Order: sequence, then C-alpha cells, then structure tokens
Amino acid sequence: MSQEQQKSTLRTRIQRVGSFLSSMIMPNIGAFIAWGLITALFIPDGWVPYPTFEALVGPMITYLLPLLIAYTGGKLVHDTRGGVVGATAAMGVIVGAEVPMFIGAMIMGPLGGLLIKQIDRLLEGKVRQGFEMLVNNFTAGILAMLLALFGVLTVGPVVFGLTQALGAGVDVIVSLGLLPLASIFIEPAKVLFLNNAINHGILSPLGLEQASQQGSSILLMLETNPGPGLGVLLAIMLFGVGSAKRTAPGAAIIHFFGGIHEIYFPYILMRPILILAAIAGGMAGIFTFSIFDAGLVATPAPGSIIAFTLMTPQGGYLGMFAGVFAATGVSFLVASIILKTTKNPAEDDMSGAAAKMEEMKGKKSSVSGTFAAGEQGAEAGIDPANVNRIIFACDAGMGSSAMGASIMRDKVKKAGLEIDVTNTSISNLPEDADIVITHKDLTPRAKEKRPGADHVSVENFLNSPEYDKLVERLKQ
Repeated sequence: MSQEQQKSTLRTRIQRVGSFLSSMIMPNIGAFIAWGLITALFIPDGWVPYPTFEALVGPMITYLLPLLIAYTGGKLVHDTRGGVVGATAAMGVIVGAEVPMFIGAMIMGPLGGLLIKQIDRLLEGKVRQGFEMLVNNFTAGILAMLLALFGVLTVGPVVFGLTQALGAGVDVIVSLGLLPLASIFIEPAKVLFLNNAINHGILSPLGLEQASQQGSSILLMLETNPGPGLGVLLAIMLFGVGSAKRTAPGAAIIHFFGGIHEIYFPYILMRPILILAAIAGGMAGIFTFSIFDAGLVATPAPGSIIAFTLMTPQGGYLGMFAGVFAATGVSFLVASIILKTTKNPAEDDMSGAAAKMEEMKGKKSSVSGTFAAGEQGAEAGIDPANVNRIIFACDAGMGSSAMGASIMRDKVKKAGLEIDVTNTSISNLPEDADIVITHKDLTPRAKEKRPGADHVSVENFLNSPEYDKLVERLKQ
C-alpha cells in the first residue's frame, strides 16, 4: 500500500469515528437549540427573566439532552432496542456525576447498544417458541440495570474527573492566551471533513458543560465561527478566476447565512495554501472573542451568523460580531494576498483543475459525473433504465448534500425523469441507493458503506455542469 493510500485510509477511519460521534448529536440539535433559547431568554440575566420557565433549564441539560444523546447512540448500534438500553445505562453516569454528562452519554449509549446486540446474537435461535418477548424484555432490562449501576459506581466518577481535568486544561490555555493556537488544528481538520467530529464530538460537550456553569462558553465559537470561511470566499469572489469565481458569491451566502461550512472546503482543497488564510482568520476571531470575553449559551448549529446571534447571551453581541468580522477581515486579507501573488489560472477553475489532476494520473476526471462502480468507469456503469434512486451523501446529511440534492432534483424533474433524489448521511445510506453522489474526499467511506451502488465523486456540490452530464447519461 502506497503512502498516499495509507493517508487516505487513515483519514477515512478518522472520518468514520468522527461521523459516529457527531451522529449522536446532530439528530438532537433541535433540543439543544430549544434549551439554548430558553436559557438565553428566561434565566435571571436573560432577555425576559421568568422563574417558572427558568426551571426548565437545569433538568433539560442534566437529564433530557444526555438521555437523547445516549438513546441515539444506542439506536445507531442496535436500533430501538439498543437505544432503550443505552439511555437507561446513561442514567447511571448522570446520577453519578455533578456536571452534565454529555461525554458519559456518548460512552454509555453505544456501549449499551453494542452489548445488547451481542446478547441478541448469542440467543438467536435458542429461545423456545412463545418465550421470545419474555426473554427479550428481561435481557434488555437486566443488562440496562447492570450498566446503570456500573455507571453510577465507575463510569460516572471517571468521566466527571476527566471532564474536570479537561475543563481545567482549557482554563489554563485561555488564561495563558494560547487558545487562538487551536485554529492551527481546527481549520485544517475542518476542510478534511472532520468539522462535525471536532465540534460535536469534542468542543460541544465541553462547551455546554462550561456554559451550564458560567452562562456561556467560548468553546462553542471555535469551530462554528463563519468568519474564516467567509473571508476566503470573498477573496475568491474578487481575485479568483473561472468557476471558482463564478460560484463563490452563492457559496458565501449559503455559508454565512445558511451555516453550511462544507461549501467552502472545496475552494481550499483546490488551492491548499489558502488554508493559511482560514487559520489566520480563525486565530484572529478567537483572539477577539477572548478580549471581549465572548461566548455562546448553546451550540450554534448550523454555524451561521443567524444561529450565532440567537445563541449569544444578553450583552454579548459586541464581542460576538467583533470576533466574526475580525476573522472575516484577516482571512480575506491573507487569502487576497495569496491569490494575487500565487496566481495559476489553469488551476483556479475547479473542473479544469480536477480534470488536469486525473489526466496526469492517466484517469478520467471524477468531476465529470462519471459512474465509479468499484474501479470501473462510465462505459461499464449501470443501465440508466434501472436507476430509481439517487442519494447525495455527506458527513451529517444535512448541509452540502441537501444543497446538491435540491439542485439535482430540479434537473431530474425538468428532464422528465421519474427518479427519487434525496440526501442523507453516509452512515445512513439506504440499501436501495442506485447512485450515490459524494464529495471526492468522502467517496471511500460511501463505497465501504454501499459497495453495490454506483458512486459519483464531485469537487463541489454547487458545480451544476456535473449534474447536467449525469442527467444526460440517465436520459439515454
């Protein structure tokens, strides 16, 4: 295996783990937003303090949110049965600790689902007819009880200690003024599609615990700040060329107001040196947030300026906007310098750059909408007459894939084709998917999940010419 293949495999594995962690959080974002709005509005320092409604804040963050996470984690492993055992097991860590047990729930939920799945496999075909329900209910109940007790005595205190240690480490980093350096790791990881893993798997649990004690947390602003990406897109709007320049305005609107950060990743992957602009912007934003002691009350998901505004506590708007626009300005400045001093028009066009890359490798462009079943190309692809369902897939299944599906759905409808076009996360790819469309960096994971489908890799979900070529193939 070549070094490049090893890197790709490692990245795929990290993406898979991160996707699983974020998959426990993403379906429950609505509940997190509800808690954040209640907190921002009705606590004593909120916009409209109201003790009756404030009483919801504590129970929601202590019980509701961790239980939802645990249930979702268990269900991901073993459907509803795993979710029930996982949520019950999480009660042990909730009771056994004095802080919101988000990390504990992310451990106990999947653990409960995994163990009940193994028990069901061991008992499969060994239970007498008529006793199935009795055995199923009691095995789940007994296991859930044992895990809950184990959580109270062991996991809860351990996770509590770990959370306290991590929190203390963050406080030390903040006090030393080193928090802006986090952008050196966050920004490159984001463009490798590890954004959800970083935010929902690491920063959000710590940030929400900190927000529950201090009223807000800067950790909730580190990965979600739309400023760095906006600055890069604005620079490309002014100094880029080709399809990058043409699509950047729409991408900037979707990114800043829609909060879909994945939209700007291809622009940086097209010219990797632009990651320096994102890092500089991220550092400037975090430094500004720190100066103003800014923070959010809950996770802004998606990371749009609208979500940032809604999750900002009363009196914190100046620091929030200052940090976002500082990140935008610095990112724009650095990206502009890079684009003006390192121009290479042949590589600025997204489709042209990808085609050139594949040509150099002696392969066909993955951007052309080519079928990629296994290692085969379009000529060995599937019969277009048998295509009934096209799936756009991304890490979370809510952002960039939704945009791509919307564009393709409109084109399929105008072409008079009766093909279902939907979007989902890679981890939830359905078995009846005929064609799966993903960003090229996520295609290996999609192929592992659904090897029987035909896979199409794209550079940019907004790059509509790719979809036109695919529709033409399907019309034939």
